[in-house]
Amino acid sequence: MDGNRRYAKKKKLKDVMEGHEAGCLALMSIFVYCYELGVKFVTAYAFSIDNFKRRPEEVEKLMDLMMQKIQLLTTIVIRFGVRVHFCGNLQLLNSDVRAAAKKLMEDTCDNSNAVLTICIAYTSTDEIVHAIQQSCEEYYYGDKKCNGTSGSYYKKKKMMVNLVDLETNMYMAMTPCPDILIRTGGEDRLSNFLLWQTPCTHLSVMLSLWPEITLWNLVWAVLDFQRNHPYFQKKKKLLL
Repeated sequence: MDGNRRYAKKKKLKDVMEGHEAGCLALMSIFVYCYELGVKFVTAYAFSIDNFKRRPEEVEKLMDLMMQKIQLLTTIVIRFGVRVHFCGNLQLLNSDVRAAAKKLMEDTCDNSNAVLTICIAYTSTDEIVHAIQQSCEEYYYGDKKCNGTSGSYYKKKKMMVNLVDLETNMYMAMTPCPDILIRTGGEDRLSNFLLWQTPCTHLSVMLSLWPEITLWNLVWAVLDFQRNHPYFQKKKKLLL
């Protein structure tokens, strides 16, 4: 979702928040298009941990905008039977946004028509560090069992944390690796987004800023992926 601030500048909007507002509406529209195209999993990079370095007043306004859009999103996902998953270090959010996010996840946990994952307070490096820390804690604490006699403990015969442990503890553990990653604004870098999950992902770079994205941009990304699908399938098999 790159280009909200540039969009506000391009359109000579009075407040940069109008660009973020347009970006949120674009997300709603693109998700509905994805749903109608039969896409079962959609992930959006809404707010990076690095965004907390912006001016405090802008961060505060972004938190307020998240609260508003979570309420709007609720009506959409309930209508379509969609499960919502907020992914990231949610403890970094203010209490109101965190509570609203958790409530929406709880309210939609039984929905199964599609899954919308929204990455907020997220970076891929933070996700990887989190997975390593959780895996080590489970190895050290979770694998200890009482022997039933003296109250002492012993460890399972497990030499080290493995790949399965890490992937189980990723924030994105509940969603499959993406087939397509759409990057708007003409940037051809991942910007610390899903670095672990995208070794075989088709990167679709668009010159359009995020608020300008349309159905035709989405259709082009899908058609371009389908054209290259045999190559990505072959690459996936090599990694298995």
